[in-house]
Amino acid sequence: MAVPKKKKSKSRRDQGRSHDALKPSAHMECSNCGELKRPHHVCGACGHYDGREVVAKTAAA
Repeated sequence: MAVPKKKKSKSRRDQGRSHDALKPSAHMECSNCGELKRPHHVCGACGHYDGREVVAKTAAA
């Protein structure tokens, strides 16, 4: 069983956890409808991507 020879200081322990924080998710405004969407993804509200309609939205019944 692996056992550390020396105790890790609080500073070294916390430095190892420096990348564990949650990062804010990126959002941008859709150029067609103005809704927030993820970059490089099709807009869920209008179905547009890169200035053209990719997914045809049907009317909700």
